[in-house]
Amino acid sequence: MAVNAAPQGNISPTKRRQCIDEWFNPRQMMVGDIVIERQPVCMCVPVNYKVALSVRAEAAGILKYQWFTNGRGGGGGGDGDIYEVNGGTREDLIIDAIKTQCYVCRVNDNFSNWVFSDWVKVKVLDIDASGLPLEWQGEPHIAINPKPQTVPLGAKITLRCTAFGNPAPRYQWYRNGHPLENTTDTLQIEHAEAKHKGAYLCSVSNVLEEIWSEPVEVGVVQNDQLPLTATKAVDKVALLIGNLNYSNHPGLMAPVMDVHELANLLQQLGFRVVSLLDLTKEEMQAAVDKFFDLLDRGVYGLFYYAGHGYECAGRNYLVPVDAPQPYRPKNCVCVQRIMLAMQERGTALNVILLDTCRKWYNQQGIPSAIMPQQPKGNTVYGYGTCEDAEAFEVQDGGKSTGIFTKYLNKHILQAEKVTHVLERVSEDLGRDPLVTGKQAVEIKHTLKEPRSLADPVQTAGHTRELHQRDFCWRQANELPRKTRLKFLCGVEVEVSFSALFSNVLVAFGVIKTTGPKTDNCTMTLSSIPPMQDIFSGTGRFEKMDSLLFDNADNPDCTLRVCGLQKLTESLVIRMDLHYTHMESRLRLTESQQVDIGKPLVASCKLNETIQNTSHRKQVKQTSMGSISHSRQPLNQTQANPCQPFTRKAECGAQATPFRCNEPEENDENELQDFTCLT
Repeated sequence: MAVNAAPQGNISPTKRRQCIDEWFNPRQMMVGDIVIERQPVCMCVPVNYKVALSVRAEAAGILKYQWFTNGRGGGGGGDGDIYEVNGGTREDLIIDAIKTQCYVCRVNDNFSNWVFSDWVKVKVLDIDASGLPLEWQGEPHIAINPKPQTVPLGAKITLRCTAFGNPAPRYQWYRNGHPLENTTDTLQIEHAEAKHKGAYLCSVSNVLEEIWSEPVEVGVVQNDQLPLTATKAVDKVALLIGNLNYSNHPGLMAPVMDVHELANLLQQLGFRVVSLLDLTKEEMQAAVDKFFDLLDRGVYGLFYYAGHGYECAGRNYLVPVDAPQPYRPKNCVCVQRIMLAMQERGTALNVILLDTCRKWYNQQGIPSAIMPQQPKGNTVYGYGTCEDAEAFEVQDGGKSTGIFTKYLNKHILQAEKVTHVLERVSEDLGRDPLVTGKQAVEIKHTLKEPRSLADPVQTAGHTRELHQRDFCWRQANELPRKTRLKFLCGVEVEVSFSALFSNVLVAFGVIKTTGPKTDNCTMTLSSIPPMQDIFSGTGRFEKMDSLLFDNADNPDCTLRVCGLQKLTESLVIRMDLHYTHMESRLRLTESQQVDIGKPLVASCKLNETIQNTSHRKQVKQTSMGSISHSRQPLNQTQANPCQPFTRKAECGAQATPFRCNEPEENDENELQDFTCLT
């Protein structure tokens, strides 16, 4: 409710504002014997983060508290009405930080004395906070690092370094090691001169810790040294798919790290990323359809795939995890159809990156019925290998990676034309002795402008479309909230969540406090319905946990929930607490459950899209079970860390052993399937 502190009646807005300011200004009031010993502090936190504002006061009588907010983000006091915080009548105010707001607390006693605390701002950043430690204590954590840039003489230089922190962090910028006057998260230089070029970095600190941003180079050049066209994106979105656990073809290992690392790099470039593992054909098509919803005029769209594939009559096909053997085009996803749909959205840049084999299939058959695509501008194809060749993955120190993606990730952050970046990838791969004469990058493009994946995003004039894309993207990336529960025995546990991929959720269980009569407490997590853990295959991912997870916080137990796109109902996390009763010495178990709804990509309702498509095509819907109960084991020779392995799909009627550099012929000759691609 609004505080009616100013006189009512026909008074001017200026007079009313003055009255409110006077009422809230403690220096003009008699504070009596009330002394505030500890003031609340400003902070910067992620959206939906639970924070506590605290005030401590001393007085002779009994004290009462009432917290107020300005009702909207702004400076101390704001420009609008002041509102009481419902339920904010204690020393500590616990809130879920939804948006940036300012708060103040009034402390009064039984003798009509009162005093106000300092105004504090709770700044809320609606940006990725997945890197925050599970047990974050408020130490600074940089969410946005400054980015390198080159500007012409006289232009504006803007560097941003934004960090979470409780208390709110302080910033100190440096150029070439010398401190600058700017002490905010954004450094702006209105008119760039030659003296402003150099290396910049920012110190971020609060009472808990000091950290440093990544150093970046800022160049200041003459106008004729800049590219002729300054290209910008309205938005940047990416869909990454990695298939590894095949039902009827040899499994792969590299797509896990390939997709994971590329997703992180694209996020650094400002892309909204959806990353998915192990999709059936229907799930791939549903995910691609959702991806199209994020594309619009002026948007940069990027599609990446790692897994089995092949080429047929100039068309590239991606092999879903449920593709039968022998496979047919109707069992796979045609890349050219994806490209055409992306172009029809009017996007400013389309990038398709394929780390998959391109062995010809049925190459002497009749041509495809699909007519050649009309020429479209600003489309870039980056093939991991050339026509009629295989793509390889290798193990490097326990880490499996596709050779193409290995070098792609090395160069993708460079602020250069997309084709120039891919040329660097091609050159590096060409020097790799493991694949010399076996694999070579191929680049095709119809670029009309020197566009780069590092181009800035300028959303002016596209607010409505941006909000629509933001809503769609959030659906696939929203995490459940951290939950703390207390068992009957007195043990308190906390469950928090992180996303490895948009369809792979990780739950972390931590025992926070033990009960008065409990000993040797342990806990386990499980999901209802049970979801297959695609990382649990014997001999496959022993070293992967150390690469994917940050175990610095050492949770008591973890649970990976994979295949979230298959969910048709809410997901429930079950916590089983095991402990020894100190008196009876019996080993006991207590259980609790938390309904976390449909997290990450499950909220996108891909199943509904699949059902609608299946109904139209009169195709039986894929059941929500495990991907395969008869998956073939990987060849044991993969233990050799220097041995490359093919990513091609097994094409024969009977699967032959998984081996390197020995192309296999496809005995598929049903040409009627070839001329009616879906």
